[in-house]
Amino acid sequence: MRSRTAIWSALLNSLSSVALASRPGTIGAPKGGGSCITPKVFIISMFEPEAAIWVFTAIPEGALHGKRGEINAATTITALTLSPVFNLTQTYFLIAGIAGINPEVATICSVTFARFAVQVALQFEFDAREIPTNFSTGYVPFGAVSPNEYPTILYGTEVFEVNNRLRQLAIEFAKTAALADSSAAQSYRAAYTGPASEPPTIVSCDVATSDVYYSGTLLSQAFANTTKLFTNGTGNYCSTAQEDNATLEALMRGAMNNLVDFSRIIVMRTASDFDRPFAGESPLVNLFYSDQGAFGPAVQNLYLAGVKVVQGVLKEWDTTFRKGVVPENYIGDIFGSLGGQPDFGYVLGTS
Repeated sequence: MRSRTAIWSALLNSLSSVALASRPGTIGAPKGGGSCITPKVFIISMFEPEAAIWVFTAIPEGALHGKRGEINAATTITALTLSPVFNLTQTYFLIAGIAGINPEVATICSVTFARFAVQVALQFEFDAREIPTNFSTGYVPFGAVSPNEYPTILYGTEVFEVNNRLRQLAIEFAKTAALADSSAAQSYRAAYTGPASEPPTIVSCDVATSDVYYSGTLLSQAFANTTKLFTNGTGNYCSTAQEDNATLEALMRGAMNNLVDFSRIIVMRTASDFDRPFAGESPLVNLFYSDQGAFGPAVQNLYLAGVKVVQGVLKEWDTTFRKGVVPENYIGDIFGSLGGQPDFGYVLGTS
């Protein structure tokens, strides 16, 4: 196992070399002819606090601070997969970031693990003040003429599905963690009912990707419906993110070129805020002025739950994880780019 300094130095050198990829001969053997780093687990974070909790606590294997937003995530992960410094063909990727949370499914400070990542804002959009009277939302899938129709114009990044068997193993590892909470979070969640009012826990549910940081019941319900629609009723929207579909697209392209194994991806998000207000609170207050008390605990829980996953993989490497966890579900994108038949899509959605 390499030191933190060695891992970060190698990563920075690799990203610098990949940035020069347009020059002939710059992608090849590691600088100095050294051997590749072959991490068993690679942690992907999106902004400074998410990365810092690993750097200043412990890096069990490798870690990458990929920057916020879809474009930053896609370019950074593409650079990583093309790096001559790393051999990632047997690496498990733990996508670990904070997120908004759907109070109908879970509560703040919880830890979620997704099977589906859905790019919910990849649609036509009407301003909410101008939507047709018979529409439930201003979002309409591409190629459709109403919100509840499956898209017929596809970009390929609408939905990704990851290895559900691996997800279940990760959930079991994470359940052994004692999760962080705060008195402010406890007070804030008490204003909600249902799952939102319960203590934080480990939750199996799905993630929505959008560069737009949204708030409010109407948009959240609309994107919950989009998640159901795009996954043919299977997906259960609970967490909100800005990067996951972009990260997964980059990793999938790496898998198509035998650089990574798409069956070795875990998508973990911890809940830093509710995606909508409680009854009687405005979306404005919920987004800008509420003291939800969950940001700090959510960042802590990235490590507290995540390190249990990493430790589980390392401890059972020889018995379970070296050979890989064979998925029992479809994995990949809506086009079946990695082979197999997607269990979501236009034909299924309209049958």
